[in-house]
Amino acid sequence: MIGLIGIVCVFGMVFGGYLWSGGKFGIILKALPYEMTMIIGAAVGAFLISNDKAAIKHTISDLGKVFKGPHWKPHDYRDLLCLLFELIRLGRQNAVALEEHTEDPAGSEIFGRYPRILSDREAVELICDTLRSASMNYNDPHQVEEVLDKRLENRLQHAGHTAHALQAVADALPALGIVAAVLGIIKTMGSIDQPPEVLGGLIAGALVGTFLGVFLAYGFVGPFAGRVKTVIEEDHQFYLLVREVLVANLHNHSTNICIEVGRQNAPGHVRPAFNDLEEALHGLKQAAA
Repeated sequence: MIGLIGIVCVFGMVFGGYLWSGGKFGIILKALPYEMTMIIGAAVGAFLISNDKAAIKHTISDLGKVFKGPHWKPHDYRDLLCLLFELIRLGRQNAVALEEHTEDPAGSEIFGRYPRILSDREAVELICDTLRSASMNYNDPHQVEEVLDKRLENRLQHAGHTAHALQAVADALPALGIVAAVLGIIKTMGSIDQPPEVLGGLIAGALVGTFLGVFLAYGFVGPFAGRVKTVIEEDHQFYLLVREVLVANLHNHSTNICIEVGRQNAPGHVRPAFNDLEEALHGLKQAAA
């Protein structure tokens, strides 16, 4: 909703101010189809040249993040801590029983209680791979933390490609607008024998290209890139929380302390309240009793 309000605001303030100052839409509307074809067509072509098929699909799918916002909601962070609590407690009680869940999370009763987390392949693999490593005596907390850091860094870099691709398009749009404007000037110079009112219309039409390039870059594509980057970085906190809890577990802290480490490392606006999390964990303990 906020994204849609922003789009309406950009259009309303720019063109509303133009009309208020006495501007006329006639010249813009006349030049718009040709200028848009050149500028947007060139921008799309440059985007296709600089990205492979997978990156193109990834970018298109990520555009929804501008309006949907982060995938992980506050209740997901609470559910993640509850899931990790159950797995860590089970692993300390019976390591063999834990293997059944880490080897087949899709058939796991524990994972099945948290369908949104189970549907995310990266989160499930991150949890299962780390717990499996601990069961193989690969339990040096510093080594595991280093491995997780590299893995998460690679994930963030891959996920952030959409923002980089959109920002590259935003950076190119003003220059492409100038290209369209120059072509308009060339067209005008070819009609130099026409009367001033005709030449004025041709020059104004050429300047529409410069306007569109800057308008699209700073009014839409640039903000889209920034929003996608923000959402990706916020969702990345979900995976960082997994690292914090599982590394704390390798340090042999108590299960409750491991979960509290994760809770306190969650971003403030999605951090579960202490009492709410305690109530959820208490319910799990009673169900297991």
